[in-house]
Amino acid sequence: MVGQTEPEIFFDALGRNGVSLRADGESERLVAPFGAEFATRLAARKAELTAQGGLMPGAADTLAAVAAVKGVVQSVLTGSSRPNATLKLRAFRLDRYLDLAIGGFAGSEPYPKGALLRATRLRAEEKYGVSFAEQATIYIADSPRDVEAAKMGGATSVAVASGRASTAELREAGADLVLPDLTSPVQLIALIKAGS
Repeated sequence: MVGQTEPEIFFDALGRNGVSLRADGESERLVAPFGAEFATRLAARKAELTAQGGLMPGAADTLAAVAAVKGVVQSVLTGSSRPNATLKLRAFRLDRYLDLAIGGFAGSEPYPKGALLRATRLRAEEKYGVSFAEQATIYIADSPRDVEAAKMGGATSVAVASGRASTAELREAGADLVLPDLTSPVQLIALIKAGS
């Protein structure tokens, strides 16, 4: 399921369980109630996020370091829905570094991540009244699919070999920079400053 959006996971589950994915749109109409129920159930288990989940090493420190760079706007582009992503980010207090109002949520918006990346950049430009160049837009990802989305969205891709994909797989996918983890933001900040 790495790199898949919530709707993709849902349709895959339907297919694996023998549910016909009909062309009349009936399957698509099931996505909204599924998303609402998923958000309700995840919210009910909110305490488990921090008790059983964990942050990628260095994630919070890296977000804080990047937030300190003048002119940088940080948001999120995720396969989760807006309520689920917000819940997860708040559980670990990462939302304080991000402008979630401009984010891209593939679980809530009917667009592939590459298109959502462009839409997120446009929302940021509208909100902040500045132009963000494609090459100065950096998408931090951990899967080859997300590296491809960065290319489609016209962004520089920084891939983190978090264990989901190897360094070699991320390089092969065409990542502009591959990091073993986020424990040191030095290379990332240098890349940000070079693009601005």
